[in-house]
Amino acid sequence: MDTKPRSLSLLRGLVLAALLLPALALAQRTEYGVDYLVRFLPERGQADVSIRLTPGTGEVRRLRLRMPEDRYSKVRGDGEVTRKGDIVTWVPPRGEPARLRFLHEINHRRRDGGYDARITADWALLRGDDLVPPATVVATKGADSRARLRFQLPKGWGNVDTPFKRSRDGKSFVVVNPERNFDRPTGWIIAGDVGTRREQFENIEISVAGPKGDEVRRNDMLAFFNVLVPQFEALYGKLPVKVMIVSAGDPMWRGGLSGPRSLYLHADRPLISENGTSTLVHELSHVFTRLRGADGDDWITEAVAEYYSIELMRRAGLLSEARADKAQDWMAGHGEDVASLTSNRSQGPRTARGVTLLRELDSEIRKATKNKRSLDDLVRAVLPLREVSREDLREHAADLIGRPSKVLQSDLLD
Repeated sequence: MDTKPRSLSLLRGLVLAALLLPALALAQRTEYGVDYLVRFLPERGQADVSIRLTPGTGEVRRLRLRMPEDRYSKVRGDGEVTRKGDIVTWVPPRGEPARLRFLHEINHRRRDGGYDARITADWALLRGDDLVPPATVVATKGADSRARLRFQLPKGWGNVDTPFKRSRDGKSFVVVNPERNFDRPTGWIIAGDVGTRREQFENIEISVAGPKGDEVRRNDMLAFFNVLVPQFEALYGKLPVKVMIVSAGDPMWRGGLSGPRSLYLHADRPLISENGTSTLVHELSHVFTRLRGADGDDWITEAVAEYYSIELMRRAGLLSEARADKAQDWMAGHGEDVASLTSNRSQGPRTARGVTLLRELDSEIRKATKNKRSLDDLVRAVLPLREVSREDLREHAADLIGRPSKVLQSDLLD
């Protein structure tokens, strides 16, 4: 019996199925539009924000937004809008465009008195995470958003920048959060009479912006990136297509704060501190890894960022071998009195002790693998987890070493 016709028919069927799969997947994909419009009101210290939903092949059925009354007011919209404490529930009308509007109070001081969000007559600096608060979204099955962010700036405010790329016509920003079906404009935003310097490296655009008149080290930071971008790519893999750094002087908070694809750095912070670390490089590690510590293990993310703030500068030639070793010695001394790394907020000496433990772990891995593996490999292994615990470190370190890590059995982790 000749089986060739049957085999040929089967082969043709498989080829046709392979060709149709992408088309079928595209046909099953449903979308809806989300348009964010922000109008800054400097005389009132507020932003007038609207969220416009446009049904497509999919639509949003309900949004629940966390909106504390002291920061979000005059919430109104099409359909049904109800508030219960800090939670606002919006049920837009079915099958037609709908809009939700509210006022957001921008100015916000931290406990030590410095601002981490501020609007003046000339500029505004804030996080998109606050401008559009977190939302729990119920939408038609499998629906994904296509989101745009637009601004209407006050007279004399000539510039605005976000961590997102501009649309082709330059009139809006294309908001993309691959991890979410509902795209929200997270990350730092700056607008107004601000100066911006940007540079396109091979695979990433770096933008540095700050109010005109403040001593913002725009060109110095970009010079840093000439040697640091290759080091970040070698360690963390593919980087975002754009990262924005915003900076300002007093009365803004005198530190650094990371966000999605962006970070804030006070204008007076040195690019390299006297102890050999760098707030800029530390916060960039948070930006690129997006790691967070599991309950009690915040030391992991903070120590990783601090360890590599020294190590990557050494690799890039920004610190000599001797200076990098002194920085690590300083960490050892700063954290020598710490008895436990367990904490949900790792700072100062605890983070320094975590850095020393990571240095010991790197040495252990290198010795066990005859320098074929290092802490770099462990960090890359846990990146996909996003939330990392000491158990995760132990598991992946054992995979590299071939046995349980002695360093990770330390009393510091009891």
